[in-house]
Amino acid sequence: MRIALAQFNPVVGDIAGNAQKIVALAQEAMARGADILLTPELALTGYSPEDLLLRESFYREVARGLDLIEQLDGITVVVGHPARIGGERFNAATVLRDGNRLGQYHKMLLPNYEVFDECRYFTPGAAPLVFEQDGVKVGVLICEDAWQLEPAAEAADAGAELLLSLNASPFHRDKIETRHQVMRYRVEETGLPLAYANLTGGQDELVFDGASFALDKSGAVAAQAAAYDDELLLVDFVDGDFRPGSRAALPGALESVYRTLVVGVRDYIGKNGFPGALLGLSGGIDSALTLAVAVDALGADKVHAVMMPSRYTADISVADSRDMIERLGVQYDEIEIWAMYESFMAALAPSFQGLEADTTEENLQARIRGTLLMALSNKNGKLVLTTGNKSEMTTGYCTLYGDMAGGFAVLKDVAKTLVFELCRWRNTVSDVIPERIITRPPSAELRPDQKDQDSLPPYEVLDAIMTRYVEDNQSAADIVAAGYAEADVARVVRLLKINEYKRRQAPVGPRVTQRGFGKDWRYPITNRFS
Repeated sequence: MRIALAQFNPVVGDIAGNAQKIVALAQEAMARGADILLTPELALTGYSPEDLLLRESFYREVARGLDLIEQLDGITVVVGHPARIGGERFNAATVLRDGNRLGQYHKMLLPNYEVFDECRYFTPGAAPLVFEQDGVKVGVLICEDAWQLEPAAEAADAGAELLLSLNASPFHRDKIETRHQVMRYRVEETGLPLAYANLTGGQDELVFDGASFALDKSGAVAAQAAAYDDELLLVDFVDGDFRPGSRAALPGALESVYRTLVVGVRDYIGKNGFPGALLGLSGGIDSALTLAVAVDALGADKVHAVMMPSRYTADISVADSRDMIERLGVQYDEIEIWAMYESFMAALAPSFQGLEADTTEENLQARIRGTLLMALSNKNGKLVLTTGNKSEMTTGYCTLYGDMAGGFAVLKDVAKTLVFELCRWRNTVSDVIPERIITRPPSAELRPDQKDQDSLPPYEVLDAIMTRYVEDNQSAADIVAAGYAEADVARVVRLLKINEYKRRQAPVGPRVTQRGFGKDWRYPITNRFS
């Protein structure tokens, strides 16, 4: 028996288009001798449809998509989709073969943590589904069901000789290794081989990295799809186990993060119909990495970079920006902002009379730049990419309606120390980021001789505290006990708390850690908990 794992990139809500993709994959699978096509979780609608799942008309379109797939002859298709039965909704998988529906499985375990919110939409299933194909009894699982023992054990108790798991498992760092290990546990516990089909592509802040695979009875990888790319992975099941098949090499840790950013930009821009991307280039490391990602995602012809120097912009910042533009070949403009800034200051002079200069004047420069970028975006339709990183978002070291103005925050979940690592990694592929951009001390260049470390702890300290507090949920006391200076911890936690209102207004951006400032970060803005 040959099984085809359909690793592909659906578009949320494009049910007719997704159904046609599944039909085409089934036809290709048949041509390559497959008996079963396994799709990812909610493949028919894309993951996650969110509150589209509350609309009755959504299920009418799902029914039409299933009818199209059902017309296939000569192959069994296990297709993921939402199902509405009476007043209940289920995360389902239907088994279709030769115009017949052999059964429908309802996901038993509904994740309600991190970015997952399935209890809002679905009722949990209550029974296993085992169907027969060529004399083999095949059990069906959906994503979270395979991350816990009980559903797999119930399928085994119902006679399954093989487990097929439909998945919509988004990327975060080390996720591929974690999936392999957890699925090995299921294989060890049930004694059954397991095939795992995962989505690819970007959906708002989530990026699905594919990397579908099959494990034999020993828990060894029998077949492995590439990460991030659409692929039809074939694996043969003979005499009760998977035979070794093709095994793609998987990317390393830094490459995985970089490719996640690229896919996130590519699909957010592409699926939403923008003609390209626009960003402010400063000569600093964050905008340099953002530019490199944008070009790798979209191609140089669809990217427009704008340098907007002021009297505080160093000559080397302009020179390094021009250098990078020459290396990448994107459209580039320079717009001086100082005359505009002086006009604003003249208009504000009566209101500012007798008041000392402070961050107001710095923020005004950033807001002028944001206004210019948004004007260019309105005129040419390209989406503004913001360049702020997670360290800045944690501490509020960013300007509302200034450098935060835009439609997609590429580095929103990337700590500053990781920005440096990613730049160095990207230059091992091809030398696109000038070395001086990487080695210079970071500066917003909004006042004379400004350095980030004038306002923030050293980034290696800040990022370590942030990781522990934000991503690992440690308390301030725990972090101090781990050896960090109490003053640094108190400062970072205070800045995190008072800047929640900024994060709530920030653009969406690709998630690369287990806890980003998106769906999995839900803190009240008005909050006196200490």
